[in-house]
Order: sequence, then C-alpha cells, then structure tokens
Amino acid sequence: MASSLDTLCGQAFGAKRYHLLGIYKQRAILVLTLVGVVVAVLWAYTGQILLLFGQDPEIAMGAGSYIRWMIPALFAYGLLQCHVRFLQTQSIVLPVMASAGLTALSHVLVCWLLVYKLGLGNKGAALANAVSYLANVSILALYIRVSPSCKSTWTGLSKEAFHDIVSFMKLALPSALMVCLEWWSFELLVLLSGLLANPKLEASVLSIW
Repeated sequence: MASSLDTLCGQAFGAKRYHLLGIYKQRAILVLTLVGVVVAVLWAYTGQILLLFGQDPEIAMGAGSYIRWMIPALFAYGLLQCHVRFLQTQSIVLPVMASAGLTALSHVLVCWLLVYKLGLGNKGAALANAVSYLANVSILALYIRVSPSCKSTWTGLSKEAFHDIVSFMKLALPSALMVCLEWWSFELLVLLSGLLANPKLEASVLSIW
C-alpha cells in the first residue's frame, strides 16, 4: 500500500507543494498501521487456517509459530516502506542505500545472536527481521529529521494526515492488490505443495525458489 506514495509524493514534489510529502507520509503510516492490525490478527491464526486447508499439522503449526513472531516485523516493514518512498520521490537515494547496506551487514550479527547465541531458532530469525527493519527505519527517520534536504518536505506532525483517507485508500488498495496477486501466485504453489505425498520435501524445494 505504501507504493501509492510513489504517485502522491511524486506529484506533490513535481508541483513544488513540498509540505504535502510529509502529510502523505504520515497518512500512509496511519493507514498501514491500521491495516497491519488486521493482517496481524490473521497471522496470529495462521496455523489454524493452514490446518483448515488440509496442510500437514507439523508444518502448519511450525509456520503458525514463525509468522506470529514475524508480527513485529510487519509493522516495522510498513514504516520502512513509507520512509523509503518519501525519500526516493525526492531523488534522495544515497541515504536509503547506505542505511540498507548498514542494516544488511548488521543483520548477520543480529541473526547469529538471536538464532544461535540465545537459542531461539526460527523464532529468532523472525525477530531478527523486526530488529533490522526497525534499525533501518530509525536511521532514515533520523536522516529526515536532521537533513537540510528534507527541511521543506518534512515540517512535523500534522492533523491533515487524518483527512482525505478515503481518497488515499482508492489509490493504495489497487497498488496493494497488484503486489499481492504477484505474491499470492507463488504462495498458492507452496500451499498446494503441502497437499502432495511428501509435503515437507515439496515445500522445502519450493521455498528455495
């Protein structure tokens, strides 16, 4: 849904209505957080949902446990995408690249610490994603706050972010649907592989792709 910022922020920046970029970003964060709550509820019951679709109980419970630990990453990822698109529409890409590179390097250490050192296994891997996303978005948020490049586009919190949400959703929902259809086409294959004779092997093979 954050991809709608590519259009909205791009138009505002081109029209030199710079203050709108910050408002659009805040509105996107608000909407994505609310939608994230709904998705988080679905994720919390993923294990039971997979069982309803006839998946192997061990795989279903394992996937359900993993995705529940991924819920913090869901909200962090939404925040990150809003910040990335806010900067990219202003042609500010070097800070985004540097932040992503630094986070990727530290992600190895975070994974080792949570997965092996603390012995959390796949739960630690899920939490590591949340930690890395939060680190990335924190760096970008700090840059936006202190950089002169964003002085005219980020003017602080505004009540205008709560206005015209319906119009934002009209653009955000089709954008999200396009991405989801692409993802779901692959996820459907993984789901169907769980119905085959050896679901653990089949699901493992597809996960590599």
